[in-house]
Amino acid sequence: MNRIFNMDNKFFVFMGRVADLIILNLIFIVCCIPIVTIGPALTALYYMTLKMARNEETYIIRGFFKSFKENFRQAIVIWLIILVLILLIGMDFSIMNNMDTGGVYTVVRYGLYVIALILAMLTLYVFPVLSKFYNSIKNTMRNALLMALRHLPFTLLMLVVCIAPFIIMFLTVQTLSYGLLIMILLGFSLIAFINSKMLVRIFDHYIPKEEEPESHGTFETLPEEGVFKNLTPTDAPKEEEDGSENDPKK
Repeated sequence: MNRIFNMDNKFFVFMGRVADLIILNLIFIVCCIPIVTIGPALTALYYMTLKMARNEETYIIRGFFKSFKENFRQAIVIWLIILVLILLIGMDFSIMNNMDTGGVYTVVRYGLYVIALILAMLTLYVFPVLSKFYNSIKNTMRNALLMALRHLPFTLLMLVVCIAPFIIMFLTVQTLSYGLLIMILLGFSLIAFINSKMLVRIFDHYIPKEEEPESHGTFETLPEEGVFKNLTPTDAPKEEEDGSENDPKK
């Protein structure tokens, strides 16, 4: 009987995780309402789901707003850059749809598809990378794109995880109603949590062995000097805390 009501029981652990994801999802949705704060909200969301993927003990609300505040400026700038690029690509597609098909227009249209895919891959990685590593905006975006290309199989799988729920949701009116309910309750946080399971394995490539909280998979950590710039984990102690010029986040 004691085993049934033991808080370490797998059922209670599972229900606790579900409750955490629901709380995290609701906070995320509220923080996305102003639109311009979607970037900081995504960064804070992945900050928490990456910790959850590593089974690190943390307070959901406190941890979320800690990352939201620390990464606010950089995340807003990155999000606005991505938003402008999305609008420009959308305008290009709109213009192309009103033009003749075939010839050079077909080449341009496929070129836009490639650019849109690259932007999607960048968006998928940039906020998790921002939440995990201290860096400048330029280096964060550069490193995110390089990681997306280097770990392409994981990248494509994470894109499927992000897109598939919305495709299923819009199949019928019934799936739309159920889908909206699920997305409001825990949809976004669940997607981020599933992706974080893969991102943890990817990020382990770029975290020095002595700073790795936990090993995932059988990947070998490879030297990245000259390719990936200034990958310092946010949970690693900084040597010169007082010098603001040494903190890329400032």
